[in-house]
Amino acid sequence: MARLPRLLPLLLCALPAAAQDLPPLPPGDHAAWQAIGRVNTRGYNRRGMCSGTLIAPALVLTAAHCVAGPEGDPVDPARLHFVAGWFGGDYADHAQVASYEVHPEAYKDHRLDIEHDLALLALARPLEIAPLTLGSTPAPPFALLGYHDTQPNRLSGRFDCDGTRAHALLRLSCPVRPGNSGGPVLVREADAPDAPDAPWRVIGVVSATNARSTLAVPVDEWLRAHLTRGAPYTP
Repeated sequence: MARLPRLLPLLLCALPAAAQDLPPLPPGDHAAWQAIGRVNTRGYNRRGMCSGTLIAPALVLTAAHCVAGPEGDPVDPARLHFVAGWFGGDYADHAQVASYEVHPEAYKDHRLDIEHDLALLALARPLEIAPLTLGSTPAPPFALLGYHDTQPNRLSGRFDCDGTRAHALLRLSCPVRPGNSGGPVLVREADAPDAPDAPWRVIGVVSATNARSTLAVPVDEWLRAHLTRGAPYTP
């Protein structure tokens, strides 16, 4: 099977203006998504940012290129801060990033392999927020949520995205913007076939866009194994 180029010209750090943005959520909906926040690259409330998702009390899932760039040069963890539920200057909780690890196959020869564009951030303390859980069914409809450059202080998202597999990635119909990198792709999965209100679960991470569609990296066994072990990410 042919592989996608290891470094695509789609990365969100080099994205031109998109045809559409993810629309901002109504203010009343923010409380349901406090586990999603901004990964600020220069402190508590700076505009250099990606998006991320709390998937354990002190563990945030985001994209590898948010913390290591396209060539794998690592960012000092002291420059990273996760602000959960950011909304117009208010927030649900926040913490400094103590350490992080990128997917072991994310960088080879200082080039990003977009198919493994995943990173885990260990926070300096657990947050008082319920994490989102991982799912296992990458099938539409998908939801995309996160913060982007035209709405940096308000969570944006859509819950009606179509999508299909593209080699090892997911290609989704909803375009995104700079800042959405690292944000979650979610699906509704029921714990029982007749569950009336199935929870939204994380099945992927936003990596890149071409202003018409979005490429996302599905969660994989590397990520699941670290969640199972837990201990390596407890500062």
